[in-house]
Amino acid sequence: MGDCRHPGRVKIVHLEETDSTNRWLREEGGEEDVLVWTDYQSAGRGCGTNRWESERGKNLLFSLLIHPVEVRPSEQFRISMSISLAIVSALSDYTDGWSIKWPNDIYWHDRKICGILIENRLSGGVIKDCIIGVGLNVNQQVFMSDAPNPVSLRQILGHDVERETLLRKIVDSFSIAEDVGLRYRSLLYRRTGYYPYRDAEGDFEAEIQGVEDDGHLLLKDRTGRERRYAFKEVAFGLGGKN
Repeated sequence: MGDCRHPGRVKIVHLEETDSTNRWLREEGGEEDVLVWTDYQSAGRGCGTNRWESERGKNLLFSLLIHPVEVRPSEQFRISMSISLAIVSALSDYTDGWSIKWPNDIYWHDRKICGILIENRLSGGVIKDCIIGVGLNVNQQVFMSDAPNPVSLRQILGHDVERETLLRKIVDSFSIAEDVGLRYRSLLYRRTGYYPYRDAEGDFEAEIQGVEDDGHLLLKDRTGRERRYAFKEVAFGLGGKN
């Protein structure tokens, strides 16, 4: 294990292997801001029960522990928006075509390059700490899982990318600003036009109306009905724009 002090006051720790960088931070993290990244994660996960596929030494797998006590619990979606924007900013140094699929998947055109998992712990009416877990496909060329649309930076660019350089670009770009909402909404995947969705009632087509400050997605379907969704209450269809 190696570690160094990042000039932005984030301690960066590198592990050759761990079961989960989020779990490592829950047990090893303390009162300072710490980022841990690893070459291989044996039990990494996405949202719910999903696993994150990553070939050893090829991708960026990291978790960041912060203590955003200035962010009110009702505003915690600002953290999600801020890390999404930091990743898009870093990736934009390599090429364009990036967007944010609500709430915080990073897409290159219609293909997913990055997933983010955020765990907030509240105490006394404030966010005591927050662990941001990120899986970002960097140099992997073949994906074996049944994920429908993965892509890596290597596949896009045609050459390998130095992972630690990309990681530091993300860290340097990350800040929880007050005005992240406008930029976040401007980068939303499928932000214009009608697209297929599915909720508990079934399939429908709708266009994005916006995202509320607390993270709820606002849609309007073809009948003019306005729909409001929390995380996991609606799924994006794979069809194209209509």
